[in-house]
Amino acid sequence: MLRRLALAAALILPGAAGAQAPAPPASPATPPPAAPQAQQQAAPRAGLVAERSISALLAAEAVAAAVEACAGRGWRVAAAVVDRSGILKALLRGDGAAPHTVESARGKAYTAATLRNTTSALLEMVRTNPGASQLPAIPGLLILGGGIPIRVGEEVVGAIGVGGAPGGHLDDQCAEAGIARIRDRLQ
Repeated sequence: MLRRLALAAALILPGAAGAQAPAPPASPATPPPAAPQAQQQAAPRAGLVAERSISALLAAEAVAAAVEACAGRGWRVAAAVVDRSGILKALLRGDGAAPHTVESARGKAYTAATLRNTTSALLEMVRTNPGASQLPAIPGLLILGGGIPIRVGEEVVGAIGVGGAPGGHLDDQCAEAGIARIRDRLQ
């Protein structure tokens, strides 16, 4: 039974490849066996992952800047920022923006964050790559221009989505304005 448990541990647990059934207790005169070199070094925390995500404060500033940029051009939009996992951090519906713009902005932000790409690039991919043609069928994804990942280097820490401008490329411009407002504080 102990050998089966040791085998199961070796298959499941990292670093347990050399696991064996426990040895009988050593006599007080016998020194304990030396630990393998890999175990002597500090083991990484295999069960924990450190991830960075956009703060609520920066998210709120980004949506305000995006809505402001569009309003300055006469477009009534909503803007949403989600964290790296696609969970809503901030949402602002500009004055006069249609009700559907709220879900449009949130969906674009979610799509950009979870697929780690701009929604305009994804739209082009869906149009030109038959293997990607079913992406729009995945619940929660909105494959329309206006969603852009927020990055620190290559790491996606969130995404912004804008909905309501007269074209996805224009939603993109307002989303970029939102990112530009906070870019210097993305550390």
